[in-house]
Amino acid sequence: MARPEAKLKELKPADLKHQVGARRDLVVTVNRRSENRLIAYGDEYLYEKLPIGTRVIYAPPPLDELPDPDQAIRYALLRPENADPLFAQLNPNMRITIAIDDISLPLPQMRRPDIRERILNQVVQTLADYGVDDVHLVVATALHRRMTEAEIRRMVGEKVFKQFWPDRLYNFDGENKAELVMLGKTDHNEEVWLSRRAAESDLVIYVNINLVPMDGGHKSVAVGLAPYQSLRHHHNAATLRDSHSYMDPTRSGMHRSTNRMGRIVNEHLRVFTVESAVNTRMFGPTLDFLHKNEDRFTDWDRTRLKAFRWALGNMTNDFRRQAMYNYSSPYGMTGVWAGETEAVHQKALARVFQQYAVPVKGQSDILILGVPFICPYNVNSIMNPVLVQCTGLGYLFNMYRGKPLVREGGTVILCHPLRDEFHPEHHPSYIEFFHRCLAETTEATELEKQFEEEFARNPTYIHMYRYGHAYHGVHPFYMWYWGEPARQHVGRVIAAGCEEPEVAARLGWDAADTLDEAIAMATAELGRSATITYLHLPPIVIADVE
Repeated sequence: MARPEAKLKELKPADLKHQVGARRDLVVTVNRRSENRLIAYGDEYLYEKLPIGTRVIYAPPPLDELPDPDQAIRYALLRPENADPLFAQLNPNMRITIAIDDISLPLPQMRRPDIRERILNQVVQTLADYGVDDVHLVVATALHRRMTEAEIRRMVGEKVFKQFWPDRLYNFDGENKAELVMLGKTDHNEEVWLSRRAAESDLVIYVNINLVPMDGGHKSVAVGLAPYQSLRHHHNAATLRDSHSYMDPTRSGMHRSTNRMGRIVNEHLRVFTVESAVNTRMFGPTLDFLHKNEDRFTDWDRTRLKAFRWALGNMTNDFRRQAMYNYSSPYGMTGVWAGETEAVHQKALARVFQQYAVPVKGQSDILILGVPFICPYNVNSIMNPVLVQCTGLGYLFNMYRGKPLVREGGTVILCHPLRDEFHPEHHPSYIEFFHRCLAETTEATELEKQFEEEFARNPTYIHMYRYGHAYHGVHPFYMWYWGEPARQHVGRVIAAGCEEPEVAARLGWDAADTLDEAIAMATAELGRSATITYLHLPPIVIADVE
């Protein structure tokens, strides 16, 4: 049998760049002649000289986008996986619920038309063609904040918005008891609750975007349309500690739980899943140097970088943040599949890993991560300290398969200003969680035991979730638990460029004024020969660590 390397040699260059095994040039080692490296730092970028020998891992180039996304969607609906075509499942007397991924992805927002708009236009037209008019569209927010009218309008597009808003297009409400129903329990005694509208529909169609491999699959319906009573079974410290990693669903306790619950859902409901994937084209022609290895910068790249950093440095914090949120990425759709949930998800996962995976040999003693301005839970909002923790230790630490990039007992350096600032309308319970709960303990199981139920049942937070635009009262606990695998694994976390050391201390971290100081602190403990890896993102990259 031919060795994988031999197969790679047989491929044409256009195909070769998309083979994971051919991506070893995306792992480079810093030497004396190396350029500085760009590192995300909140809503700015650092441009730092890294120590000689530092390993830098870059994101793969964008996969080719589908030449005609609308045609690809039509094909997926007509040729679904392990299911009849959508039109063949319809009759005029049906009740149908279409659930849609919310504003938490993709990040940043994508240029219009959003993939969800493209898919919805064709799904809604198909339903109309077959005389189905009892149709509701539900934004699958679970315990996320309600999307605003403007945000929903941008996501679904004018045609669908005008036809359905507001009576038949709305956010899910996980606290509307009359509109929730329990479908049963898994063999692990997990209660499976769901939107009553979805549960009583003849068909549920879920419209998804797979930004990362933790998205999609059974997680879509079983989490997106579920209340606290269901989410508590997998969004808890014990389950998340058993996830290695979130980006590897085969080794994730959270995914095992959502799969069990999703199978209960699919026993009771007919679910037609539509999943899509995008490439790593996060930045357009003006900013595409952010995709590149800095050693390969041209004079034009350096000029643009200088202008970019000057512009960011001369904006007020509020204006810079607003400019960042107004940016939209020119993502290209790389695939779309429809049909039976698990069959569809396997296709989507394969494409997602094809886009993001980079082979990496071995772990390092120190891992440097730049925390950007945005995560799934602060779109059009503020990256507060609890979310910095979630993004750094939850999402970025977990960008691996196999083993973490940093060895057990090693040090993670997170680059972010780390200010004590919160959005009072979006994250009211986060403020109390940070100032009251974390002041008492940072131990996740203690936080869960002492405070979670109180926050989950707090009537003020429930009111703000249901009628304002607040994340559910329990949400900061979930974000804290999200960092559990990293907290259990690493020996130390240092916040580099930290403007308020007391914030780092509240999170249980050390603080350093600069990245150089943070590296010196880490090597003072781990030795001058300590190995360092810098995971260069955005765009997204997932390390396959041998």
